[in-house]
Amino acid sequence: MAGPDIKVWDPLVRLFHWSLVASFAIAWLTADDWRDLHEWAGYAAGALIAFRLLWGFAGPRYARFSQFVRSPGTIARYLGSMLRGGEVRYVGHNPAGGAMIIALILCMGGTALTGWMYTRDAFWGVDWVLATHETLANTMLALVALHVLGVVVASLRHRENLARAMVVGRKRAPGIGDVA
Repeated sequence: MAGPDIKVWDPLVRLFHWSLVASFAIAWLTADDWRDLHEWAGYAAGALIAFRLLWGFAGPRYARFSQFVRSPGTIARYLGSMLRGGEVRYVGHNPAGGAMIIALILCMGGTALTGWMYTRDAFWGVDWVLATHETLANTMLALVALHVLGVVVASLRHRENLARAMVVGRKRAPGIGDVA
């Protein structure tokens, strides 16, 4: 029996999330064949990252960095409890999810920045810029795979569909032992 649910992810967080998914997918798929579309998808990703940085300070409770950015020790303890199968449920992002958000923001921001740099005359043909861009894009793909794996694991462990929550914005209300 499902309990009551609460609003967690605001519309702008959800729009940001799925728009970033789309812009990264488009940029990844068009990297070799459609330069203009690839660049515009990169610009969109960069703008989305800039928005998310602002929203991390000005947005509602669960969008704020202060709600989900945790210390390395807290993240390590949470990952250890996950390995033992005893992690607590978080209504917002858990410590591992919070760390993943920061990693994704940094990696996508760096990918967008180096992509933009490569379009400028000052950096056109500069090997380290292109190499860094490609490395960050490949790292981003690996982070996305880890992110999806984490969402699946957390969804199964806590018996809630986290992907659905990022569409509708609602999650199960906190219960005993959950971190609100």
